[in-house]
Amino acid sequence: MKLTSRTRFSTICIHAGQEPDPTTGAIITPIYQTSTYVQPELGHHKGYEYARTQNPTRAALEANVAAIEGGRAGFAFASGMAAIGAITTMLKSGDHVVVTDNTYGGTFRLFDKVLLRYGLAFSYVDTSDLGAIERAITPQTRLLFVETPTNPVMSITDLAGAAAVAHAHDVRLAVDNTFASPSLQRPIAFGADLVVHSTTKYLNGHSDSIGGIVIAEREDDIEWLKFVQNSAGAILSPFDSWLVLRGTKTMAVRMQAHNRNGQRIAEYLARHPKVRKVYYPGLSDHPQHELAARQMQGFGGMLAFDMGSLDGARAVLNTVRLMALAESLGGVETLISHPATMTHASVPPERRAAIGITDGLVRISVGIEDIDDLLEDLEQALAAAG
Repeated sequence: MKLTSRTRFSTICIHAGQEPDPTTGAIITPIYQTSTYVQPELGHHKGYEYARTQNPTRAALEANVAAIEGGRAGFAFASGMAAIGAITTMLKSGDHVVVTDNTYGGTFRLFDKVLLRYGLAFSYVDTSDLGAIERAITPQTRLLFVETPTNPVMSITDLAGAAAVAHAHDVRLAVDNTFASPSLQRPIAFGADLVVHSTTKYLNGHSDSIGGIVIAEREDDIEWLKFVQNSAGAILSPFDSWLVLRGTKTMAVRMQAHNRNGQRIAEYLARHPKVRKVYYPGLSDHPQHELAARQMQGFGGMLAFDMGSLDGARAVLNTVRLMALAESLGGVETLISHPATMTHASVPPERRAAIGITDGLVRISVGIEDIDDLLEDLEQALAAAG
């Protein structure tokens, strides 16, 4: 199918990067589970030489997600962290990075425990405050790395504003778009240079694959990422690429259900007397609610709420029956977790406290089950909390 500039989002999700198999007519991209490719004669090949360098299934996924995000090229990696690591290879010793202070714990661990050893410097700021970004930029700053919404307190950064600040200083803007998904937010349209996803989450949507992808817009970044992907070799496997391609086909309709269920659960928790605070951009009292409404097409399935104490959080986490106590997010099933001891355990306690990750904070990745079943599960779990 030929896509045009007028092709709409859900159609792009299903068709971009994929054509029926020329040999059999199979409508689904085959899994090219091969390590190498036979060359018909010396010095000539059919576009593929070695599977670390090129694979047709991975190439289809990369083209698909690049089109979904509105970028020029995509590069799929073995995990979301491998994808973020690939972006940081653009930096050299002495370079400085400004980072969203409430960044994912694994990202903080990579930056703080690994990359500091190689002479990079990082400043963590509240990127919802454009003035804080401006003040953090130095002559050595080369990258602004933003998460929006943040994990897990759902802070929103003005992407167009952040891009303007970054580009005024000749700084690249990279956006981790995992929490929102491209169904809700496409950062390149707001000026981002790079977008990164853990494909494990909403892109895949079925909790059965680990992967990551970087979407690039600048030609020099595209050339470098292509080189690094081949040189470092942390590629996404053909089977995982196929799984994510299956997931992107249904992403648009899945996200509609995530949006509906997330809003209902957030509103329920906001009314509950045992809940101290709810973090969800779809609530009118969220500090960036109006920005989220302008910048996003829906508020998503991620939310967090504070029970006021570790004991209160533990009571809920240990009593839910339908919701699964597990890390990760973005699957069709609802997952519930404790950021302080799970996803953000690598963040020092004083930093967790500064960004609102209390011991009483509970995070929910709201799935697409029947909303009444989810609400009943929360009701009985909250009843068990003291």
